[in-house]
Amino acid sequence: MEAIVQRRYGSPAVLGLERVDRPRIGDDDLLIRVRAAAVNHADWVLTTGRPLIGRLAFGLRRPKERVRGMDVAGLVEAVGAGVTGFRPGDEVYAQVPAGGFAEFTRAPAALVSPMPANLSFEQAATVPLAANTALQGLRDAGGLRAGQRVLVNGASGGVGSFAVQIARALGAEVTGVCSARNVDLVRSIGADEVIDYTRHDFTANGRRYDLILDLIGNHPVRSCIGSLTPAGTLVLSSGTGGRVLGPLGRVVGALVLSRFVSQSVRTFVGTPSRENLDLLRTLIESGKVTPVVDRSYPLRDVPEAIRHFAEVHARGKIAVTL
Repeated sequence: MEAIVQRRYGSPAVLGLERVDRPRIGDDDLLIRVRAAAVNHADWVLTTGRPLIGRLAFGLRRPKERVRGMDVAGLVEAVGAGVTGFRPGDEVYAQVPAGGFAEFTRAPAALVSPMPANLSFEQAATVPLAANTALQGLRDAGGLRAGQRVLVNGASGGVGSFAVQIARALGAEVTGVCSARNVDLVRSIGADEVIDYTRHDFTANGRRYDLILDLIGNHPVRSCIGSLTPAGTLVLSSGTGGRVLGPLGRVVGALVLSRFVSQSVRTFVGTPSRENLDLLRTLIESGKVTPVVDRSYPLRDVPEAIRHFAEVHARGKIAVTL
């Protein structure tokens, strides 16, 4: 099969299309014929090997997993001996540990869910990691309740475009922060108010929010806390930061600061979840959530897709078609 393979860290140019063996599946796995995949911030991190502290987990000198890609949508090709509930030909979507940028990928059946019936493979592939991150950040880390005022910093990106819609679906009043070129987009997906950060600083407008989901990390934590209600919650979910520690320094400082204020500061690491994919399917099929797809690339052009993601800042998600 063809796959995008990485043998060393570097720019997206280190990624190349190669022929490799199909993955072997275990008793609790599915083999998925990938029809579409999607680009995530994690693909940039794993390609470049930065922040350097991340290499402790994914390979000190070279990546442990050679095939990139974590979001897939496609058809079940084969079913492990211990798997029930799936059969060959089923249309599914999933967040996989690695191997999504390939014609076939292995996925633990416990992390796979039937695909939303009203989405194409291309649209469905953009959902798992980003929408699950948004859901966990708002509902689990943020404790979002209906009627609360929520601000999403980074509302036009992959996670942010889902966060705006999910927050609305959960009954919140939503403010989205984005650049001027994305104001209409963020308003169109359900934001009650949109702030153009090139003209206005949301931390200096005197408004207070019950929950801030910070996906960018471009304001001091103290300023973000100052924009919360006295019992508000700041959820940090930015992958940016220094070359060595990435966002870790900001996170540690924020947690220390939170001990001296009435507001809560929380961080989280998104984890794959079939139950969340099931919920997201319900939201999508009901029309409450719709993926925003910036553009699509064929499998051979994944290096260019990741470069575009990092340098141009996509509106919504970037898909990869097979």
